[in-house]
Amino acid sequence: MQDTLQAADMAHVIQLSVAPVFLLSGIGALLSVLSARVGRVVDRSRHIEHLCEEAAELPPQMRREFEILSRRARMANWAISLCTSCALLICTLIVVLFVGAFLSLDVSAIIALLFIAAMSVLILALMCFLKEIHLAIASLRIRR
Repeated sequence: MQDTLQAADMAHVIQLSVAPVFLLSGIGALLSVLSARVGRVVDRSRHIEHLCEEAAELPPQMRREFEILSRRARMANWAISLCTSCALLICTLIVVLFVGAFLSLDVSAIIALLFIAAMSVLILALMCFLKEIHLAIASLRIRR
């Protein structure tokens, strides 16, 4: 009877951990998008550097574009760092779920705090991502 109860408890813990695992998948997809955006910023920076290699001083338009690219890279870097922190918090939450089940501990407060922290960090990451997108769109208007 005890083995059946423990198996049922573990099945319940696995059910509880499914939602955070799906969240990890979404964060992974977001990290992929952010990495691609950083790659584009780096490629554009290198292209501008190549165009301006022979110039003694950067033209004001190119200097402004470098500034925008630098800000975009900084925002994307913050978003990547925050998304990674969110993923680490979610992984920690899953570990706490299983450790709590194995040791028969009440970890509900820890789980709630970890989830709130993960969502807060994800919100900040999405805000940085949104800022990076706004900078990219603003730079399109500047080039006209």
